[in-house]
Amino acid sequence: MTNENTAQLVPSFLAGQWVTPDNPSKITDVHDASTGELVARVSAEGLNIAAAVDYARTTGRMGLQALTFHERAIKLKELALYLQEHRDELNELAHKTGANKRDNFVDVDGGISTMFTFSSKGRRELPNSTVIPDGEAEVFSKDGSFIGQHIYTSIPGVAVQINAFNFPVWGMLEKFAPAFIAGVPSIVKPATPTGYVTEACVRLMLDSGILPEGSLQLISGSARDLLDHLDYRDHVAFTGSAATTHALRSHRNVVEGGIQFSAEADSLNAAILGTDVTEDSPEFEAYVKAVFGEMTAKAGQKCTAIRRAIVPQHLVDPVIAALKARLEAKVVPGDPRDTNATMGPLVSVEQREDVATAVRTLVDAGGELICGGPDELEGAFFAPTILRFADSRTPAVHNTEAFGPVVSFIGYETPEEAIELAALGAGSLVASVVTHDPELTAQLGRGIAAHHGRLHFLDRDDAKTSTGHGSPLPHLVHGGPGRAGGGEELGGVRGIKHFMQRTAIQGTPDHLTAITGQWHRGAAVNRVTRADVEASTGTHPFRKDLATLKVGDQFASDLRKVTLEDITAFANETGDTFYAHTDEEAATANPFFPRRVAHGYLLVSWAAGLFVEPAPGPVLANYGLENLRFINPVTYDDSIRIELTAKRITPRVTDDYGEVCWDAALYNQHDELVASYDVLTLVEKVDTIYAQQ
Repeated sequence: MTNENTAQLVPSFLAGQWVTPDNPSKITDVHDASTGELVARVSAEGLNIAAAVDYARTTGRMGLQALTFHERAIKLKELALYLQEHRDELNELAHKTGANKRDNFVDVDGGISTMFTFSSKGRRELPNSTVIPDGEAEVFSKDGSFIGQHIYTSIPGVAVQINAFNFPVWGMLEKFAPAFIAGVPSIVKPATPTGYVTEACVRLMLDSGILPEGSLQLISGSARDLLDHLDYRDHVAFTGSAATTHALRSHRNVVEGGIQFSAEADSLNAAILGTDVTEDSPEFEAYVKAVFGEMTAKAGQKCTAIRRAIVPQHLVDPVIAALKARLEAKVVPGDPRDTNATMGPLVSVEQREDVATAVRTLVDAGGELICGGPDELEGAFFAPTILRFADSRTPAVHNTEAFGPVVSFIGYETPEEAIELAALGAGSLVASVVTHDPELTAQLGRGIAAHHGRLHFLDRDDAKTSTGHGSPLPHLVHGGPGRAGGGEELGGVRGIKHFMQRTAIQGTPDHLTAITGQWHRGAAVNRVTRADVEASTGTHPFRKDLATLKVGDQFASDLRKVTLEDITAFANETGDTFYAHTDEEAATANPFFPRRVAHGYLLVSWAAGLFVEPAPGPVLANYGLENLRFINPVTYDDSIRIELTAKRITPRVTDDYGEVCWDAALYNQHDELVASYDVLTLVEKVDTIYAQQ
């Protein structure tokens, strides 16, 4: 055993330096979950939390705000690569928490993978700036001089992340990654039993030299006064029990001070086996495997684990028998460092007692103990436990969470009853529905969706490709209503926006262009015509690389007349002989058309011919159109012209080119808008190849 007098305190990292309390009076000892050996001592006594918050709001915010979304995303990728090189160190340390190789894959590798995903989404889906325009502009005046739009900007405070013990790496990184891209500095407060693993991860991140100063701080140990130092500028993301959630949510600075508070709390997650399933169905085996996996991964210490198995009444006994047999054949409890062991212990003896108490409560409420139970194993180990309830509406089943390898089976007769039973959980993070029947899928999905943050559907077609019931993905939201906390995390760019303020801005097109960096129709332009280009008095925007192209650079074409022969030829050539283009009488009878009209795609094709600059140059490729709308019909003898304006310029940090979105406005001879769309092109940052031509 390690001598308690020599065991080191887990340090905190605050205001740019590693610190530990001097001679603290209150210390928590943390032991190896398998051996009982003392591995760490924890205390946050005397730490200057107020100074840490101020440091984040000043130094941390300054460093992050100097970077664009893309630059932050690149740093996040670099950080993920760095952690990937050092994950063996984290895995080895995490074994002391009871996590085995499979558990570490979810926690350590899962956390790193989440960083990669947010880095990718940040570069692909966000502008290379510090403001996110939200939706299209709304026009409030007839002449277009007064418009409005929503934008997202970084909250001006700090992202405080209070995490649970079960995922010391993923739990931190899944919150840190979106906050970092949003440009908000983080203060991480991990749970004491596994906080030494989080500390090791934070140390690696800081040692990498990648992070801007002040963007990440760590509090090791209790920080009961943390919320006292926060206000409306700050965001708190909490993962833990419903009781602690309620206490934090009741804090004066949340209730009255406006702290943005998000929680992921207790969850009695369910897995529903469909009424279409038989013992011979592939879905039967898929269900058993799903429940088995959730019971044994992290020894059932997952907020997303299946707690309630809701099964057709006639299949309850067969499913229990199959699950019990699988547990007996595959589960070998033991030290995670023992290669023969397949499931580790709970995180601590104290946690084991909490689970044992919950199981006893379930048994006292009428649960029949099929296997396992609190008395089978010693230390922090807990045997996989199956309970069966004759009364499916027993309140304890739906309000008592045993946070370990424990599942309760309840039966149902009809899909309507299954929906009612699932809802008795009073709000859950996730539910699985195992069925191959589309109609049953729709009924159950629509019936329980509002009670859950995520629904996982499983059948023979996705059984091999599904990431599983208990695996939140960074692309989709993680959270749930009611008992589950009412919060929301992850969700791709949605997760980034959780750390940003949405603001409605109103003003002229020039005002909105200045704020967003994106041109709005009606704002000032640098206009060039074909005559200007031919006279060398102006440069076509397609001849400008990203070093010289500016938002608002515009090309205005001449008019081109449409003839009946043009319309007929396009119809014959393409095979698009829709009556509006080929039948005068039918077209005239249609209230939308004055007579035969030009194809919309003919007009778009002609528009390209009107604005294109054919010679090789900085524009490398056209890769699509967006938001195409045909506003007014064009008939023969009408004329069209186009105004093409650089709307949004997005340099790619790691490439020699960037993306340019062009506003394309097609008008007729009366200056009426005929069609509107965005043209997307790839443009060189610097025109080195053709500069001399």
